[in-house]
Amino acid sequence: MEFEESGIGEECGVFGCVAAGEWPTQLEVAQILTLGLVALQHRGQESAGIVTCNGGSPPTYTVHKGMGLVSSAFPPEALLKLRYGNLGICHTRYSTTGISELQNCQPFVVDTLHGKIAVAHNGELVNAHALRKKVMRHGVGLSTSSDSELITQLLALTPPMEELDAPDWVARIKNLMTETPTSYSLLVMFKDVIYAVRDPYGNRPLCIGRLVPISKLHSSGAGEEDTEGWVVSSESCSFQSIGARYYREVLPGEIVQISRHGVKSLSVVPRPEGDLPAFCIFEYVYFARPDSIFEGQMVYTVRQRCGRQLAIEAPTDADVVSTVPESATPAALGYAQQSGLPYIEVLCKNRYVGRTFIQPNTRLRQLGVAKKFGALTDNFAGKRVVLIDDSIVRGNTISPIIKLLKEAGATEVHIRVASPPIRFPCYMGINIPTKEELIANKPEFQDIAGYIGADSVQYLTVEGLVSAVQEGIASLQNDKISSNDRSSKRVGHCTACLTGKYPVELEW
Repeated sequence: MEFEESGIGEECGVFGCVAAGEWPTQLEVAQILTLGLVALQHRGQESAGIVTCNGGSPPTYTVHKGMGLVSSAFPPEALLKLRYGNLGICHTRYSTTGISELQNCQPFVVDTLHGKIAVAHNGELVNAHALRKKVMRHGVGLSTSSDSELITQLLALTPPMEELDAPDWVARIKNLMTETPTSYSLLVMFKDVIYAVRDPYGNRPLCIGRLVPISKLHSSGAGEEDTEGWVVSSESCSFQSIGARYYREVLPGEIVQISRHGVKSLSVVPRPEGDLPAFCIFEYVYFARPDSIFEGQMVYTVRQRCGRQLAIEAPTDADVVSTVPESATPAALGYAQQSGLPYIEVLCKNRYVGRTFIQPNTRLRQLGVAKKFGALTDNFAGKRVVLIDDSIVRGNTISPIIKLLKEAGATEVHIRVASPPIRFPCYMGINIPTKEELIANKPEFQDIAGYIGADSVQYLTVEGLVSAVQEGIASLQNDKISSNDRSSKRVGHCTACLTGKYPVELEW
């Protein structure tokens, strides 16, 4: 919960759709894109944008962008404007680089030597400063402060050996990937195809789904001939609401071409020898929706395992287990299962307050805390409560909740945190407070229980978190990937915000 109140947030979500079969399509591509963004709304609420294309020769691109929630950014008249697209990409934004203005709203569309391209990006480039200088030395001006515009301009630059009349987008994307190792998941739309790209470390998520007839969505009888279209998304949670089946993940370093004819893996760019993948472990802890699938496992199940591991590492002499709604609920259930204590609800959440973490203004976040919860007194009066949370970042939001529970009759409140202490900033697409603001780096952390008013506080260890995440990872073998790069199938996760060990050398 405290991620919400502390200003920690994901950078954004990306989504794309390509209609299969004959064009113009009967598939409502603009509606599918909008519903995909709604399902990714938890990844960013500052702005949203959609670009559709008819895929013709020459292609016609239609753009609509707006500030705020998807529901307000795309009124019915905007969808009418986008309705003739046979393919499209879209984006919902939470800024980590660049200020919150419409000019920073994605996707970006630029002219290249061979026509327009549209680009949507999730992540943050670790060497953005050096890359901005390089682009400007080529005489290219940048109109925004966003990393995503920088990526778009780098893709527009012609790579060596490219023929003047034949754009080689795989070469251009590879050129980009050699320029910057992480962190990005990209959608690049050119004419009648979408290229889906993950950086070689796989730091940000990206997966593919297949649109099938609603009548065959939950049956095993849907074959390739039933494919109505293809979708690609930051998270698989967006697939259910649009009638798509999960197909597979885009692998670290992979470039996938998605067209009306299907999905084709074009290349896998390897990491430096010996480097493991570095998928952001906090996608599991908090950022992703619990019904999303990463690395062959559901996020909800991983969070339950974190709770069970926490009960093993930090048992408590108490009467009941509960949670700070809602992201920590699976961990609380896992803790209760492992400990044998009953799970009950002690807090009632006002669902109409909104996710206060998405408000960049600190004062607005602080005002949101007091209005968010009510105590379910009858459930815990006279009892010792173990309260499971997903984080304690600054420490200034859990304290009022503990006070609320004790004033409502809890004899003891023990805090158990289903993730390790955050000690370091993230430079790869997650908005984390400065090192000085983090409670784990303050003197108060030595007696954090006394500081926040709890009877005890214990965190899940880094080793426990990694173990819980990696325990259920299925093999990434996939017959459709024609690559000999075995390193892409090895398991690894980024824990830099916990350990200070970044997957790549940072450049400033």
